Order: sequence, then structure tokens, then C-alpha cells
Amino acid sequence: MNFQQLKDALPDWARDIRLNLGTLMSEPCLTEQQRSGAFIAAAVATRHPGLIAAITAEFSSSLGMEAADAARAAATIMAMNNVYYRSTHALDGDYPRLPAKLRMTVIAKPGVEKADFELWCLAVSAINGCAKCTESHEGVVRAAGLTQEQVQAAIRIAATVNAAATALSASAPLSSTRFEAAA
Repeated sequence: MNFQQLKDALPDWARDIRLNLGTLMSEPCLTEQQRSGAFIAAAVATRHPGLIAAITAEFSSSLGMEAADAARAAATIMAMNNVYYRSTHALDGDYPRLPAKLRMTVIAKPGVEKADFELWCLAVSAINGCAKCTESHEGVVRAAGLTQEQVQAAIRIAATVNAAATALSASAPLSSTRFEAAA
């Protein structure tokens, strides 16, 4: 499935999501690398195989292998960190002050510009609902010179990609039921 087929697969009740995906593909306040990486990282964070495949196919060529891998790494490391930090900050006690003792070297050496990687981590953290990580990564990208509009654009991409995964998942049982009924 390519990106256009992905958008076409969204049901009519998810028309807003389809239109938002199209608009965000050319989000002007992000560089091509920032935008493409945000799409890939967000898609990986949704864990929807069809969405991951379509978005990776669409945006990998504009990134190159190293940057595409960095976007996947951002989603993967945040899958761990968001669970860990969201949990330790929700518990009573000194858990947030204890060392995490989790390997996270990819954050220090992501293979792309640090600000871009951190922007992708922020987008994934928004999907995963970790306020502490979202806040932390926002601070890093803002200190690196990114604007509030760029932060918002990455979050808009994450929100829309996440909504696309939800719509595709919600419509899948209907599609298979219609197919079986037609057979």
C-alpha cells in the first residue's frame, strides 16, 4: 500500500484525517527531514503495520537510510522511555530521582541532527501520552532554536498519523465483514 492508497483506505467518516494527512505532507515550517522523520516516527509509534509500511515507503527516500533508521530509533527508544518515565512520575516516592539504569545511547548519538531527533522523540511522546517526556524534549528542541510552530507541527503530524491508525483499525473489521458477505 502506498501513501495515496493509505489515504484512500480511510473511511468517509475519517475524511478530516485524510485531508489533514495531505496538508501535513507539505507542512512549510518543518524541513523535509524534520517532516519526514516525524511521519515515520509517529507511524512506528502507532504499531499499525500497514500504516508503518505506507508512510515509510513514502518518506524514506527523502531521508536516506541513516535518517530513516534514526526516526525508527526515536519511536523505539521512546516506547521504552515513555513507559518508564510516565510510570515513575506517577508513583509516590523518590522514583523520579532514582537512576533509570536503562541504556539510551541513541539519544546522544542518533545519526542525525540532535534537534531533529529530539523533535521526533517529542512527537512519539505525544502519541504515547508521556507529559514528562513531551515537556523534556520540547525544552531541548526550543533550546536548539526550533520554534513553537515547529513543535506544534510535529505534534499535529503525530496526532494525525495516530488518528489514521485508529481509523484504519476501526474500519478493518467492517471491511472484512463486507468482503465475507460479498463472497
